[in-house]
Amino acid sequence: MKNLNANYFNPFVSHIYVEERVRNHPRTQQLLARYQEARIIEIGHYKDIFCRSRQNYTLQHRSQKLVLAAKEGNLIYQGSPVCQNFGNEHFYYTSCVMNCVYDCAYCYLKGMYPSANLVVFVNLEDIFAAVERMLETQTMYLCVSYDTDLPALEQATGYVRAWSRFAAKHPQRLTIEIRTKCANKQIFENQEPLSNVIYAFTLSPQAVVERFEQGTPSLKARTDCAAAAVNAGFPVRLCFDPMIYVRKWQQAYQEMLEQVFAAVPAQKLTDVSVGSFRMPQDYLKKMRRQQPDSAAAWFPYQLEDGYYHYPDALMQEMEQQLVTLLKGWLPQERIFLWKDGHK
Repeated sequence: MKNLNANYFNPFVSHIYVEERVRNHPRTQQLLARYQEARIIEIGHYKDIFCRSRQNYTLQHRSQKLVLAAKEGNLIYQGSPVCQNFGNEHFYYTSCVMNCVYDCAYCYLKGMYPSANLVVFVNLEDIFAAVERMLETQTMYLCVSYDTDLPALEQATGYVRAWSRFAAKHPQRLTIEIRTKCANKQIFENQEPLSNVIYAFTLSPQAVVERFEQGTPSLKARTDCAAAAVNAGFPVRLCFDPMIYVRKWQQAYQEMLEQVFAAVPAQKLTDVSVGSFRMPQDYLKKMRRQQPDSAAAWFPYQLEDGYYHYPDALMQEMEQQLVTLLKGWLPQERIFLWKDGHK
């Protein structure tokens, strides 16, 4: 009799591809030591693996491989117009890891990258140096966990603590944001809070978590982790972004807020952000090719200025209802709406 429950995919990080030039880098050695059972394959350049044609993102995500590489060229990028800058004039992001261990159905990474494999750039010091050169002439608000979830990879990479140590050297000119759906409370142990390191927790109703956020911790687990961070004195932002349309979404989001603020002291939060689903046109087209049966990809979105979003009436109704509800817990100046700034 056939085993219908058999998993014919390789386990997570069954193979590690290593650029020859970083083979002896200390972070490479650290990661190889952590995944000792993985098969090691040396390569010339990470794009030889990551950018191959005809890869299937959906299938690859079931058995992600690890690619260790050196990041070259432009290391710091201007913040995207569909991302919130929270009132910061000099808004940037960087990618020290590409791709995420979580598999959210609506994630833009599915349309941005040709591969679902994880790329870890081990030359973090080069990124630090690039930031320091920019800090000579300006202040910076830098997002370091947009194209991945650094806290979810912390046990392997240690990048959250590395960024925190770096930020501690530049308390006046640098603020970093670390965005996550992780619920790893250990990150906040044996570490002093820094006023210029903001931990941003993305929260969704449990109905959205169960249907669209595969592999992520529950709403309760994330909320408990955010509460632990806040109560330990860490700057915490709550991100209700992206809002995802589900049946009875009004009730789902209201119940979510009640659950969140029963655990998280609103007065201690740095701020909150609100935004509904939006995605660049080209990314959504790629997602639809990869996921022909995905409800998240095939919703009848509205195209405007190269971006897809919910039809105007629905988008405004969803965002405004959440903003109105949030005003029951937070003052207006600490509620950020992605399109219009303060509300």
